[in-house]
Amino acid sequence: MAISEPIEAQFVEFITLQAFDDQYIDCQEEKRILEVGLKNGISVEESLALIKKVALQRGWVLEREADDRAKYLLEKAAANDGKVDKKEFEEAVAQFEKVSKGKLPKPEIKKRLKQIMVENGFKAKEGGLFGSKWYSAI
Repeated sequence: MAISEPIEAQFVEFITLQAFDDQYIDCQEEKRILEVGLKNGISVEESLALIKKVALQRGWVLEREADDRAKYLLEKAAANDGKVDKKEFEEAVAQFEKVSKGKLPKPEIKKRLKQIMVENGFKAKEGGLFGSKWYSAI
């Protein structure tokens, strides 16, 4: 279903308002945007397309896309031996930081990536004779 131009323009302004302060759309903001879209007769798919379009045009970060990218990197890291080592984890942290354009502090990124690992059953490779408890320390 096509969205009328005035409704689309108003919806784009609402999206802009949600990301105005930090150029970052977190999951709660995205959900709120989708709810407003539904109230205005815009489907979830159309709303998501508009959110992505506006974010891409303005260089904003979508938290969900950063999370998806991090999950992919962690899956890839765990694929070789079933575990994510410290170096692989730090590479995922660096990528998340780059994708999120520094909008989240590093400790928050590490907690978020650890949560992704827990939710997806990825194991951490830590310890050993001279190893550290890097994962447990997060």
